[in-house]
Amino acid sequence: MLLDHVYLSLVPLLVSVALAVVLGLLCHRFRRVRSALVGLSNVVYTIPSLALFAIIPAIAGTRVLDPLNVIIALTAYTTALLVRPVADALDAVPEHITAAATAMGFRPLRRFLAVELPLAVPVLAAGVRVGSVSNISLVSVGALIGTGGLGALFTDGFRQRYLAPIIVGIVLTLVLALVVDLLLVLLRNLLTPWARLEKP
Repeated sequence: MLLDHVYLSLVPLLVSVALAVVLGLLCHRFRRVRSALVGLSNVVYTIPSLALFAIIPAIAGTRVLDPLNVIIALTAYTTALLVRPVADALDAVPEHITAAATAMGFRPLRRFLAVELPLAVPVLAAGVRVGSVSNISLVSVGALIGTGGLGALFTDGFRQRYLAPIIVGIVLTLVLALVVDLLLVLLRNLLTPWARLEKP
């Protein structure tokens, strides 16, 4: 169950980061697109998770108990959560830095990958940390439709009126969230070594 929970929560997180970076770049480059994408993201994030889990099979043509339903739903949620922070982080990159990169001959794609995106990592990392905790908690809801990792401990405990599985599920979920958050902090520090050098 723990391995299922890790899979169902982290795969959508990885896919969402890739999607959010692309969509955030579009928001940063095209102001007219920004309002539409941010508005759409806000709407997606307000959809109740259980309702989204239930309607995805009808939209995607998957089986009702297919774990892919949870992955699609959490990818949509996390992407919606990250689009605006990515766009804001790219907006915050000082213009003189991008101008200097352009003057040095960096083409737009190279400038984005080598200059703008690395400088946006701290803000992006903060959003990813929130998204990881959100995913780890929402995966449990999937147990109500038959695919929920540790959430199965909650449903079993409630069904049997037995407290032990519920407590084990809560503890393991909290530990998983803490471990993933710690790993994300370590990854952020590895990707932004200059941030440590700037500290007194």
